[in-house]
Amino acid sequence: MAVLSAELLRATADKLIAAHQEASRTNDWLFFVDELYAQDCIYTCEYAGVMEVIANGIDEIKATHYGRDMQVGWEGWSFPYEGVYVGGDNNLVTHWWNRGPGARPDGSYYQTPGVSFITLNADARICRQFDMFDLAHQMRLCDDLEQAGLLSPQLKAQWVIPMKEKLAAQLTQNH
Repeated sequence: MAVLSAELLRATADKLIAAHQEASRTNDWLFFVDELYAQDCIYTCEYAGVMEVIANGIDEIKATHYGRDMQVGWEGWSFPYEGVYVGGDNNLVTHWWNRGPGARPDGSYYQTPGVSFITLNADARICRQFDMFDLAHQMRLCDDLEQAGLLSPQLKAQWVIPMKEKLAAQLTQNH
């Protein structure tokens, strides 16, 4: 595979960051997928060993991660980037935040960190993406948001409760 220049890698990262900023604002998480992802891209997100989302190709990415997983219940959330590392072999590593709606009484954000490991193909499109974040801290964040009256009932019912149940089952397995 042709090695992309650091400038082209950074330009692609900037496009992804801008798309995520717009998606956070509009809650439209599908408009950029065709432009930024390769047709045969593989997207993976590990949820602390309790669930794994693997999407093979643009249609599955739209149906799972950016469709089902981002469209409902995440209104008011944003995912700002803290930093981007441009590496060799067409790789990017991004550090971002799962930032919930509102602010804490002290003015700080309701947020937990996340990281993405991204590989671009020769056309500077994302061909592999692996996302990770700390699920236990994400569950605590959702508890804090609920206590503040900021957690979407849909998000709680469709994501938080099932994830907590899976996480609890995993932690008590073989004991």
